[in-house]
Amino acid sequence: MDKIVKLPKRVKKPNIFFRLLALTVTGALVLGALALVVYRDQFNLDTIKHWLTYRNMQTSSTGEAAPFTHAGGGKLSIAYLDSGVVTSSVTGAHYYGLDGEQLAEEVLSMENPVLSSSRTTAVVYDAGNQSLFAFRGGAETFSLSLSGGADLLSARPNDSGWLAVTAQQSGYKGAVTVYNNHGNEVIQISLSTTFAVDAAISPDCRTVAVVTIGQERGSFFSRLLLYPVNQKEPSAQIDLGSLTVLDLDYDNGLLWVLGEDRLLIVNTQDASIQSYTFAPNYLKGCSLGGEGFALLFTGRYRSGSATQATVIHGTGQSARTIELTGQVLDYAAAGSYCALLSGSRLTIYDQTLTPFATLDNPQAARHLDLAPNGSALLANDQQAWLYIPQ
Repeated sequence: MDKIVKLPKRVKKPNIFFRLLALTVTGALVLGALALVVYRDQFNLDTIKHWLTYRNMQTSSTGEAAPFTHAGGGKLSIAYLDSGVVTSSVTGAHYYGLDGEQLAEEVLSMENPVLSSSRTTAVVYDAGNQSLFAFRGGAETFSLSLSGGADLLSARPNDSGWLAVTAQQSGYKGAVTVYNNHGNEVIQISLSTTFAVDAAISPDCRTVAVVTIGQERGSFFSRLLLYPVNQKEPSAQIDLGSLTVLDLDYDNGLLWVLGEDRLLIVNTQDASIQSYTFAPNYLKGCSLGGEGFALLFTGRYRSGSATQATVIHGTGQSARTIELTGQVLDYAAAGSYCALLSGSRLTIYDQTLTPFATLDNPQAARHLDLAPNGSALLANDQQAWLYIPQ
C-alpha cells in the first residue's frame, strides 16, 4: 500500500483590495473623529441626529415634512413626544405618529383642556373637573377619573413617565398623588391646614415638590415642601414669601419656580435661591422646557404684547435679551434650543439666543412645540407637520 503523504496546508494570502478598503475606512473614521473634535464649535452634531431620527421621512426643500390632518377643536394645544404628537382641545385628546397615524384618542367634551408634557409623556386633563389621560410610547398608558366632587388642579409628568397630580378633595384643602409609570399609586399627600396648588416629581422619581398657599395675619404666603416618595412628612420646607406660583419644573438638580414678577431658581440640596426680577417690565410668557435655562417674554406695559425675549441660565450666567419687532404667536424651549413663531416666520435659536435656523412663511402655523434636537412641530387649526432644520 502506498504511503499517503499529507501536503502542508496552503496559507491563504490576504486580499490586498479588502485590506486597503479596511485601512481606508478606518482612516476615514479616525479623521472624522478628529474633525469633530477640532471643529466641534463650528459643526452642529444635531444635523447628524436629525438624519438618524428622520432618515425615513421625506421633506420639502424648506425642511418641512408632509402635513397631516388632526382633530382640531377650540383651545388647541400641541406637544412633541419622542414617539409622536399629542393634541388637546375642547373635543378631547389625540395621539398621532409623526406620519399622522392615529395611535390613541379620547373623544369627550372638556371645558378647560390642559396639555402638560415631558420629553416622553404627555398628560391631558380638564382643569377644575375630573378627567385625566396620559400618553407615552405610542399608546394611552393611564387614565384617571376623580370622584366625590374632587377637582383637578395640576398634573405634571417627568421623563420616566411618573406623574404628580394635584387636586382638591373633600375633607382636605389639597392633595397630591404620585403615580409611577405603570399608573400605580406611590404616595398620596393630603393637607388640611394649607392649600396644595401644584406639584412636580423629580427626574430620579425620589422626591415630589409641593407648592402650598396659606394665610397668616391677613397675608398670603407660599411654601415649597419637598417630600421623599417613601414618607408622608416633608424633608425640607422653603418659604417663597408672597409669590403666586404660575409654573414650576425640575431641571439638573434645580427647581425653577415662576411667579408674576420674578423667576426663582431653587437648589433643593441646600435650599438656596437665585432670583431674577422682571421689574420694571411685565411678564408675558415663559417656557421652562429648556435644559439649564428658561425662556421669558416681557413687555414694557401691563397691557399689550411682549417686547423682549430673555434667556435666563441656572448656572449663574448673565441673562441674554433680544428685542421683538412683531407679535409672537407661540414659543417653545427644549434641549439646548428655543423658538419663536410669528405670522410670517419661525426662528429657532440656541440657548444664547443666536439664530440656529429660520423658516419663512410657515403655512399659517399658529402653534409650536420643539424637540430637544432643534426640530419644530408646527400646527394650524387643521393640520400639523414637522420642520427639520437642514
